[in-house]
Amino acid sequence: MMQENDSILVFEYFTASGEKDKCIISEAEALVFALLDDLADFNIDLIINESYEDAVKDYENVNPILIDIDVVDWLRDNASNFSKAIFIAAENDNNLYNITRILEENDVEIYNSSSDACLIASDKFETYEALSNIVPQPRTFRFKIDPKGYWKRAIENLHEKWQAEDPLTPLKLIIKPLVGVDCEDIVIIEKIEDLTLDLDKIFKPGSRVIVQEFVDGTDISISLISDGEKAIPLSLNEQFVSLKDDKGTYIGGKLPFESKYGDEAFEIATKAVEAIDGLKGFVGVDLIINADEKDIYSVYLLEINSRFTTPYIGLKQVASINIGKSIIGLIDGNMDINELDISLDGEVEFKKSGDNMLIRRI
Repeated sequence: MMQENDSILVFEYFTASGEKDKCIISEAEALVFALLDDLADFNIDLIINESYEDAVKDYENVNPILIDIDVVDWLRDNASNFSKAIFIAAENDNNLYNITRILEENDVEIYNSSSDACLIASDKFETYEALSNIVPQPRTFRFKIDPKGYWKRAIENLHEKWQAEDPLTPLKLIIKPLVGVDCEDIVIIEKIEDLTLDLDKIFKPGSRVIVQEFVDGTDISISLISDGEKAIPLSLNEQFVSLKDDKGTYIGGKLPFESKYGDEAFEIATKAVEAIDGLKGFVGVDLIINADEKDIYSVYLLEINSRFTTPYIGLKQVASINIGKSIIGLIDGNMDINELDISLDGEVEFKKSGDNMLIRRI
């Protein structure tokens, strides 16, 4: 039965803005149509590029708003016409923060994280500092890429200092953009001499990066939902990351993932999300299960994604709850997060293959 409430504004950044890159758009389409299916009981105002007119015309609860410009520009002029919104966007070009801020400034109730929370989670060093002494994290330092290359010497000094603390174990480093998505421009430094390679072509002068000690292990993520105060984990997910020429590329994942460290990972992810004020709705947390069983920590937190992430596509197939509908109910105060009965019926794999996002139950 249709809910008796104001309509909810729904959109996904790439499908609304008319992105043409098929590799990007296949995942974006899977996400937005999964969300539309979850919100079948609500009246929806859907912002979408005019090229999708035929794809959305059969949704009885959807009022399509067809546009042919960037959705951020459209929202600046039109957000004040709406009272509620739930959306999908990533950190690229600060889109996630900018969209959230525009909606907040126009008094739109959002079923996503606040702009302040997005700002912290989007910045890997701000996340590191916010969670210092709360959850285990790899040692992390922030650098600005100067045009004369002094940053390389600074990293060499950092490596020398960290290596001296454990001289018997070769130290590897990983360099990441301060704000990045899906392993974008991640470089692993196997030996400190590798700093003389073509890193200047990846990290342009003026850009900001973080340098972390590299933790070898299994890449995982936790998908959670939060009512803004309490968070509960939905699934432990294996991440498929392709390493080529010491560069990482995220290509998909599988859920649920079984691990003897699963409970520990759930605890770390939950504690992290609840520690940052304003995180709510769907949240993804990236972690790594440490391959070194002699280390004091078995699981390290790497970063927080204050948004819908790719595993939502898989969870849509196997979760016992309607995730989108539950987020609305929790944030509206019509549901109690402690009463959610969450289970997963089966396994699902989601993986990029060429220009497509393939989703299959296992």
